[in-house]
Amino acid sequence: MSSLKTIAQNKKAHHDYFIEETYEAGIELFGTEVKSIRNGRVNLKDSWCSIVDGEIFVNGMHISPYEHGNIFNRDPMRVRRLLMHKKEINKLYGTVKQTGYSLIPISLYFKDSRVKLQVGLCKGKKLYDKREDMAKRSAKRDIERAIKEQSRG
Repeated sequence: MSSLKTIAQNKKAHHDYFIEETYEAGIELFGTEVKSIRNGRVNLKDSWCSIVDGEIFVNGMHISPYEHGNIFNRDPMRVRRLLMHKKEINKLYGTVKQTGYSLIPISLYFKDSRVKLQVGLCKGKKLYDKREDMAKRSAKRDIERAIKEQSRG
């Protein structure tokens, strides 16, 4: 059985997009980037994926330089190649081009000591959808708070 350890989540993606499907991709890392990721020094906020010449890349993902890495550190905002099967990439490319979906990184995690990125096939939410989601979360919190207070008293 594989062990998963989540390193970073893109919580904003759940707020801004309807996530239709998710895919798992490996990620090409260099030098001390894995050490920075192990220390939790990664940010997925405002990142997105693009497909160029049959390859998929993640843009806008920030991996902080490793403090002991000196000359081996890379640019924290560099574009990183994702590792997926050609068949999956071609399917995603067709879907993104035809229907206007976006590819958004959802989470970064370790799976059996390998760094993996969960990529979501997403459609943007309208403002009223975001407001509706916020109202539902607020109502759920109010209900949970009322239940907790009732169980105490």
